[in-house]
Amino acid sequence: MNRRALPAACALACMLAVLCALPAGAQSPPYPSRPIRLVVPYPPGGAIDPIARMLIQRLDETWGQPVVVDNKPGAGTLIGTDFVAKAAPDGHTLALVATSFTVLPAVHARMPFDPVKDFAPIGLVAYIPLMLVVNPQVPAHSVTELIELAKARPGQLYFSSVGNGTSQHLAGELFKSMAGVNIVHVPYKGSGPSTMSVVSGETSMTIDTVFLMAPLIKAGKLRALASAGARRAPLAPDVPTLAESGLPGYEVATWVGLLAPAGTPNDAVQKWNQHINRLLQIPEMRAQQSSQGMQPAGGSPEQFGELIRSEVARWGKVARQAGLAAE
Repeated sequence: MNRRALPAACALACMLAVLCALPAGAQSPPYPSRPIRLVVPYPPGGAIDPIARMLIQRLDETWGQPVVVDNKPGAGTLIGTDFVAKAAPDGHTLALVATSFTVLPAVHARMPFDPVKDFAPIGLVAYIPLMLVVNPQVPAHSVTELIELAKARPGQLYFSSVGNGTSQHLAGELFKSMAGVNIVHVPYKGSGPSTMSVVSGETSMTIDTVFLMAPLIKAGKLRALASAGARRAPLAPDVPTLAESGLPGYEVATWVGLLAPAGTPNDAVQKWNQHINRLLQIPEMRAQQSSQGMQPAGGSPEQFGELIRSEVARWGKVARQAGLAAE
């Protein structure tokens, strides 16, 4: 080697040795290093938006980076969710999804992503209880009476949902299967039209969020028969569950959770998971969720991942039993 080049080579070797000796955190900027995009694959103003706004509270001060909520609705949540599935796995693009995320494979033959393999579960944020309601003119004041009525009038009762292949649709199909009744499904574009069809008597019944139904029940425009969850809904503690009402094992609730693209660094996943669990312990946050008819969730990324896997399998089975062909 040229004698003049030797000092330079030694200096370069020393520099590389120092860099290799530095801890991993010193070689890359701390997370988050830029603004975070929280994608909500639903239209603004829906039931998921308040949860997204709650999640980003206080982060500007503690993390030093803003978190922007980005509503990307369309194609039954496929557009926004697929956007996150294909985003850079660096923790700066996340998705806030609900139960319908695990229903998608049951109703779409060609999925642009795999709900299990293409995402890193972060944490479960909330449960939104659902309720079975009927038009007040329906001569049934209990689940047992509704089942008897449906059996006496096969194909003459109608249940509405927020659309084909949605979690509300499959909740109705699960009810039909477990009760052994023939009730006709009528899909609508959203909770508003679906609910008003029951109020007007165009359809007989629906299963949707307690928060949406509570004012109409109080006004006498709907009759509550049962909560669809494992426990009675806090906004309607006197209304029994479907399991208590003659359908043991029936349990459906809309859950909401946070996902990142697969391959996202574990430190980003854990940082968000810790934030969710801390947030859900703050009394004012719990009160905020309760006032909107929600129940705090929480838990580990692994527990959320297991829920996703079990829900994909469950709704696939319900869809097959209902004879729903994937489109």
